[in-house]
Formats: sequence, C-alpha cells, structure tokens
Amino acid sequence: MDFQFSEEQSMLRDTLARYLADHYAFEARRAAAQSAAGWRPDCWRAFARDLGILGAAFPEHLGGLGGLDSGAVEHMVVMEQLGRHLVLEPYLGTVVLGGNALLHGSPELAAQWIPAIIGGEATVGWAHAEPASRYCRHDVQASATRQGDGYRLSGHKHAVAGAPFASHLLVSARSSGARRDQRGISLFWIARDTPGVTLREYPTFDGQRAAEVLLDNVQVPASQRIGAEGEALALIEQLCDHAMVALAAEANGAMARMLADTIDYARQRKQFGVPIGTFQVLQHRMADMYMQLEQSVALTQVAAMQAASAAPVRAQSACAAKIQAGQAGAFVGQGAVQIHGGMGVTEELAVGHYFKRVTAIDLQFGSAEHHLRRYADLLYPAGAAA
Repeated sequence: MDFQFSEEQSMLRDTLARYLADHYAFEARRAAAQSAAGWRPDCWRAFARDLGILGAAFPEHLGGLGGLDSGAVEHMVVMEQLGRHLVLEPYLGTVVLGGNALLHGSPELAAQWIPAIIGGEATVGWAHAEPASRYCRHDVQASATRQGDGYRLSGHKHAVAGAPFASHLLVSARSSGARRDQRGISLFWIARDTPGVTLREYPTFDGQRAAEVLLDNVQVPASQRIGAEGEALALIEQLCDHAMVALAAEANGAMARMLADTIDYARQRKQFGVPIGTFQVLQHRMADMYMQLEQSVALTQVAAMQAASAAPVRAQSACAAKIQAGQAGAFVGQGAVQIHGGMGVTEELAVGHYFKRVTAIDLQFGSAEHHLRRYADLLYPAGAAA
C-alpha cells in the first residue's frame, strides 16, 4: 500500500501548517476558547477564502478542489494539522459530516449548500447522539411525524459539538410508528434558527463548545430530508466511520505536538546538573511514546485509504484507527504530563490542553474499549460458522 501523499495533498498540508504556525499560537487559541464566541470566525473565513481547505475534499463541479474517492485522505491531512494547533473551528461537523452527508445523500441539497460550506458561510452541528443512546448508532428516539408535505420533529439530541456556532444542524429522527431497531431512521438538514429548535450551550473540558439540542414540533419540509425516508442508517454508519478516521488524525497531530514539546523540555530541564533527557529511563519512555504515535499514524493512513471500501472493510479499519488513537493518546499524554512534572497540568502550559483534547477525542464516536468490542463483532459476526 502506497502511503505517499500526492503533490496536491502535500501542498494542502504545507499551506495549512504555515498558516496555523503564523496565526494560531497557543495563547491566541486559549483566548478564543475563553471568549464569548468560543471560536475564531476570522480564521474560518481564512480557511475558506484564503486557503481553500474547506473545499479540498469536494468535487470540482460543486466548487471544490476534487478530492479523491471519499476525500478521507484530504480530511486526514487537514485534521492532523488542526490537531497540532488545537484548532477550535468546526471542520469535523461541517465538512467531514455535514458536507459528506449532503454529497452522498442528497444531490439537490448538495448543489445548494456545499458551495456555502466551501465558502465558509454554512457551519454544521452533527445532532445524532441522544442521552440514552451511548454509542449505539441506531438507538434513535427523536421522532419524525409526517404532516402534509413535510415532517414534525421532536426529541432531544445530546452533546452536539460545535452547535453554538452552527448555522445548520444534521438531525436524525425515527419515523413515527417505526420500531426501535435499525429501520425507520431518517436524516434532516435543519437551519438552527428554525422555530422549535432550542440550544442549551456549554463549554467542554477540552476548551471547545457543545450544546443539548431540543426539538419541539419542528416543522421540516420533505425537501430537507437527506435520502429516502427511513433509510438513513447506512449513511449514518458511513459518516460516523469517516468521522472516526478524521478524529484519529486530529489525535495524531495533538500527540505529535505533545511529543515534540516533551523532547524540547527534556533537553532544557536539568537535574543533578544535566538535562533530564540524558536519563535512560526517560529516553526509553519517549521512544515508546514515539512508537505509539507512529502506530496510530499508520493505522489512520490505512483507514483513510480504505474509507471508500465496502462497509465491513471500512468499518474494521476505522475501528482499528480509533482504538489505537485512543490508547496512544492516553499513553503519550500521560508520558508528556509526567515528564513535565507539575507544570504539565497547569493552564499556562500547552501540553495539558493537548492531553485534554486527546482524552475528549477518545470519547467521541466511541471509546477505544467500545471499538475493541465492535472490531471483534465485525471480525467474528454472531452466527458465523466457526
């Protein structure tokens, strides 16, 4: 398998890396996270208009740069750089989830809204999880009741990342009367300011923003349904697997930054008159951190390259990448904090914030423990011949 980036992908990575190095210093990020807005709209506009990264994975006929297959490799390239700088802007919800949902589920909505996503004018919150669903993708209790030529949606969506600054929400709901199994789930594209949509906003422990989304008889025309009625689960599965790979890439970027900061600190911090980086036990620990990171990078690359494969292959590779990213994130984060000593958990030092972010990533779309079980189920399906 060829792990080399194309010339266009390398240019995308280098351009974004230079911009973030110049405009997204840790103190600027920290100030944005503590501000009333919770993000940096000026950077989002720059992503769209100056760098063009929001369109890198979309086809040219919609105004994009023509990403290959599912665009997963382009998403991986972008998300790794965003992870290196703890970027707050909603690339995952808007481009990876929102854009792909429109692209693969509704050509009409894609033609209308993907240019707005590429231009930075539309941002998206992924409103699928519910308070009682944990990581079960088909446990949807929000209801979609037919009314005339549209639907009436009611329900409660939990921990919707980026919702406080989203212009639109992607909402899953079950058709009225459908059983609580894998059938009957639809996906809807809803403007955040639609009457009946209420957000309860809050900050998350990693410095980002999320919200509980309450739907109270929200009127949605049938034209805003993505795909066929009651047939959205396969698309939701695909989107969640793509999001897992993108999050693994973000974790890789954060781990790379933690490792680099830890090595620099170990070269400067002295005990007994010598840098602590000369101590063999710490050298071994940092070498182990490096190996964990490299394994995560390799599995993420495999998952990105298999994102357009058949569902079982895609799901297994996405699980493997998410498992390793979660386990490696804990190992690298703990090592970075321990080698930094008490400074590692202070608000002023970046390493603690990176550790919080990789911890949050492990909990998004299923923890490492959850996906270990899912991987085993995919590899050995129930009822399969021994």
